[in-house]
Amino acid sequence: MTKNLVKLNVKDTLTKAESLFKKHKIRHIPVVEGSKIIGMLSYTDLLRISFADATNDDGNEVETTIYDMFSLEQVMTSQIISLQINNHVKDAAEIFTKAEFHALPVLDEDKLVGIVTTTDVIKYMLKHY
Repeated sequence: MTKNLVKLNVKDTLTKAESLFKKHKIRHIPVVEGSKIIGMLSYTDLLRISFADATNDDGNEVETTIYDMFSLEQVMTSQIISLQINNHVKDAAEIFTKAEFHALPVLDEDKLVGIVTTTDVIKYMLKHY
């Protein structure tokens, strides 16, 4: 599980989201409203609404025309499945095999404490087998 989270506030822009994806080289970002998780945004969600990668070669400048047409709330997945901190890796693996997504927020009761991805599960399995 990744504990050092990159998060988006529900009022953030899709331009900010793309910048975070590229800067941190990640594929999933939890979306929060205050301290409560309300959705997940994946890089694939952004690709669905854009026709091409709109960033210049050095990754600093983002073409925002497409992103200005949508809010983060319109693009993110709002019906999320989460894990509790005491769940096992097997629980995550079972969810991933049945779902069409690749990241799960990890909660300690209602508090977001991490995110686990399919890559995390694969790395865990390789380390232990």
